[in-house]
Amino acid sequence: MDIFDQKGLHPMLISEMREPFDDPDYLFELKLDGERCVAYLDGSGTVLQNKRALNLNARYPELTEIHKTARKKCILDGELAILVDGKPDFSQVQRRSLLSNCFKIQMAMQDYPACFTAFDILYYQDHPVMDYPLEERKVLLEKSISENGTLAISRTIDESGIALYELAAGQDLEGVVAKRKGSLYYPGKRTKDWIKIKNLQDDDFVVCGYDDKGNGIVSVVLGQYEGDQLTYKGHVTLGISRDDFRIIAQVPCTEPIFEDRDDDTIWIRPELVCTVKYMGKTASGMLRQPVFKGLRNDKDPRDCQAGPVNK
Repeated sequence: MDIFDQKGLHPMLISEMREPFDDPDYLFELKLDGERCVAYLDGSGTVLQNKRALNLNARYPELTEIHKTARKKCILDGELAILVDGKPDFSQVQRRSLLSNCFKIQMAMQDYPACFTAFDILYYQDHPVMDYPLEERKVLLEKSISENGTLAISRTIDESGIALYELAAGQDLEGVVAKRKGSLYYPGKRTKDWIKIKNLQDDDFVVCGYDDKGNGIVSVVLGQYEGDQLTYKGHVTLGISRDDFRIIAQVPCTEPIFEDRDDDTIWIRPELVCTVKYMGKTASGMLRQPVFKGLRNDKDPRDCQAGPVNK
C-alpha cells in the first residue's frame, strides 16, 4: 500500500546535541518548542499525527483545513506550536493534549490557536521523496504548499549556526537544529545528520511515582532508561490541583521501582512521560532547579534515554 494511504510514518529523530557551531556543510533553522507532527495533505482533507502516529485532528480543529493550501498531494514533517505573545509556548500545547471535551477544545482554540511549521517533505504528488537530498526536499517543500496564518515553512540559513543560535537565545527561544546538506530522511530513526543546539535545557522523563508533601504539593519521581534499565533521575514538584497530577494519580500502583527511596512513595506503572526544564545537572546526573512543564503522550517511555551529564 502507498505510504500516504497507510498513514503510519514516524518522523526522523535527532540523536546528538552540541554547542553552537558554524559549518558550510550544514543548514541551520530555529527549533520550535511544540509537538512534532506529520501532516498528510491532499484534496480530501488533512490528517495530523504525532510521533507515535496518534491522530491529532480532534484536538486541533483549527489545523484540519491546512490541506487547502497544498498545491500538491504531500506528507510534511514539522512542528505544531501555540504562540503566546509571539513565542511558542509548550505549556499550552501540553494543556491541549490533555483535553478531550469538544467544548473545552473549542474554547482553547479561540484563546490560543495552534499553527503548523513545516520543515521537511516526505512525499510529493504521488511518490515518496525521503531518498532525495535535503536541499532537494526543501525545494519541493516550497513548491508543495502556500503559507497562511496557520501554516508556515521553516526558514534556513547556510553555515552561520552561531549567529542563529545567538538570535534564538536573545529571544529566549528553544534553540537551533543543524542539518547536514545532502542528508536523506530515515523515518523513525535517530540520525547524527541532524544536530540539536539547545538554548533552553529540558528533557523527557518517565513518571515513576510521587510523594505527598502536604499543602497541595506532590513530588514526582523521575526516571530515565540507560539501555534497558530504568534509573532514578530525581524529583520535581507540582500541585495536586493540576490536570497532570489527576492523570498521574489514576495510573495503577506497582512495586517499588528504585531501591533506597522514600518508603512513603506511591509507585506507579512507568507508562507516563513528562517534560522537565532545569538549570543544569549535578555530577551525579540529578537536575538543578527542575520545573515541571507537563505530561506528553507522543513519546514512549523507553525512548526516555539518559544523556550526558552537564555540570
